[in-house]
Amino acid sequence: MPLTLQTTLEREASIKGSTLHTGNTVHLTIKPAPADTGYIFKRTDLPDEPTVHALADNVKQVERATTISEGSVKIHTIEHLLSALRGLDIDNALISMDANEPPIGDGSADPYVQLVEKAGRRELETPRAYFEVKEPISIEGKDGSFMIALPDDGFRISCTNANHTGLHTQYFSQEITPELYREGIAKARTFVFYEEVQPLLDKGLIKGGSLENAIVIRGDKVLSKEPMRFSDEFVRHKVLDIIGDLALFPIRLKAHIITAKPSHALNTEFAKALTRHHRKYLNQLMPVENIPVGEGALDVNQVMRILPHRYPFLMVDRILKFEGPTRATGAKSVTINEPYFQGHFPGHPVMPGVLQVEAMAQVASILLLRKAENAGRLGFFMSADNIKFRRPVMPGDTLIIQVELVKSRGKIGKAVGQCTVNGEVVSEGEMTFAIQ
Repeated sequence: MPLTLQTTLEREASIKGSTLHTGNTVHLTIKPAPADTGYIFKRTDLPDEPTVHALADNVKQVERATTISEGSVKIHTIEHLLSALRGLDIDNALISMDANEPPIGDGSADPYVQLVEKAGRRELETPRAYFEVKEPISIEGKDGSFMIALPDDGFRISCTNANHTGLHTQYFSQEITPELYREGIAKARTFVFYEEVQPLLDKGLIKGGSLENAIVIRGDKVLSKEPMRFSDEFVRHKVLDIIGDLALFPIRLKAHIITAKPSHALNTEFAKALTRHHRKYLNQLMPVENIPVGEGALDVNQVMRILPHRYPFLMVDRILKFEGPTRATGAKSVTINEPYFQGHFPGHPVMPGVLQVEAMAQVASILLLRKAENAGRLGFFMSADNIKFRRPVMPGDTLIIQVELVKSRGKIGKAVGQCTVNGEVVSEGEMTFAIQ
């Protein structure tokens, strides 16, 4: 896959208009931002001009729009602007505004497309990260709604828009590119059912709503100031919202998103699910302990100066840290190249539990053998007690081995050990061994 670079805006650009829910006038400016900034909103109408990061973890409300907040600072109805930024391939932007909600415009993302194109696009020197979905990620909502991400080389959305009336069901499926977004997604307007208008007004919402910025559906009739922009405009606007809400997951996706009856609640919950899966993926790449480099840590060559074990029976790649003379933490990277995977088991490789016990014993031996009086000796197992295996260890896992020496008298030592993967205990037990 060719290297792609992060992007931001070339220059500032501003827009002024009325907000949907409060009906107030707002001035909004999009500005360039450094790499890895993502999207940050700044409230210039408040003291100290506080900021809110557009992240799934900051979503606090999803009724008829997506609201993010940090502390007491809130930003409402962010989805159309985020959709335009993500749809037009902008990774980083600072959004400055003097109200709590961007302008609604005509109810589509097209005004923001024009704003982004006025600001221009600039590549940064930092590579763009992608989250490539390797296995299905799915959530279910109410009334049969669902969203699932499947592996894909690009970013595709397949969406079915259905509602409680049984009318106006529409389907859309396309790979999302800046060109498609600009011409086929951004111009689709928001819509509301006639029977929902008064309850929303009663809640203090859509004060700035009108036929100039929304389509109203009344039974089988469509009320609009202008003709429908697309024959399937409703589902296209749902796709617009999905792109904006999933931009709350800051990493670019390589996935096929399949959904039915999407909503801001479903979209943002899925953005949170993506965030959880991405964190789990990162934990699999690097142990939570973040392998320290410092006083007390041993690399593999130093380990082999203490232990007599060699390939294929050296079960410790390094010692991460010592805590006094009685505690040590080691690491073992489990790869598919381990010789025991040929027979344990073909087609379903699992690290033998006895080798996890051996790994604990080797770390315990290091605790004893690093003492000057034991240098050059060998450690032999005498017993293993209360051994428990909690879950399988697979190729790609990093085994973190924690051992405490609880008794050492003469040539006899006793230790308790625990192996973890991504913070979960996979095995544990007690070991007694002799030094000779």
